[in-house]
Amino acid sequence: MKKILVLFFALNCIIVQAQKTTKIGYIDMDYILTKVPEYAEAKNQLEQKASAWKQEIETKKNEINKLKQSLSTDKVLLTKELISEKEEEIKNLEKDLLDYQQKRFGPQGDLILQKSALIKPIQDQIFNIVQDIAVKRNYDFIFDKSSDLTMLFTADRFDISDFVLKELARAGKKVELSKKQQKVQDQKDIKEFDDKENPEAVKKEKEKEEKIQATKEERERKIQERKDLIAAKKKEAEEKRAAIIKEREENRQKLIEEQKAKKEALKNKKP
Repeated sequence: MKKILVLFFALNCIIVQAQKTTKIGYIDMDYILTKVPEYAEAKNQLEQKASAWKQEIETKKNEINKLKQSLSTDKVLLTKELISEKEEEIKNLEKDLLDYQQKRFGPQGDLILQKSALIKPIQDQIFNIVQDIAVKRNYDFIFDKSSDLTMLFTADRFDISDFVLKELARAGKKVELSKKQQKVQDQKDIKEFDDKENPEAVKKEKEKEEKIQATKEERERKIQERKDLIAAKKKEAEEKRAAIIKEREENRQKLIEEQKAKKEALKNKKP
């Protein structure tokens, strides 16, 4: 019945808001708590206490069973008055055991009370953070996925659990930010929210960046090809120039050798 009322209220609110853009988000309290170190520590403390209580209960049960077994064995040797006394004793012990079980594990027992005492401060902190996010990001509704409200479908982009965890981590570090640092952090948070809530916009932005990067790489490739072509032509020209110089030098040396040979020949013809 409670689930139906909550769901009816939520649907009614959404219908009322139908004339304007409605912003909805949700958290998963169970998921958040499993990621909070303080919760794990509190849970461990509680489990240790519950284990000790269960051990006490088991000890009491064993004692009662021993009394019952003893009575069953000795019954033929006891008077009716003694049997009645022992049965009354066992009955009282069983009642005490039942009371103890209720005291520790009943609906209003120590387990529930201490669980509330240990976990409630963490839950209150989470609720405060959710309220701050709702105000800053203009949410109309923020639901708890792990609560009594049955959510038949939830899109991941509306899940703000990880943002809550980030705020919890910051609160745990107790870091004092300057106005400039806070402004930068707020802008970063806004971008993260927008990116998650608008995956299509993020996809288009990514495609745009990839296209720009591809264009840049293509331009750089063409520039490099042009540079390589110029370098190759320059090298070819230098090689041709070096070949021409070498050929000229070889021709000059050949001419010198020919002239020298002619002189020697003339010299040898004289008487």
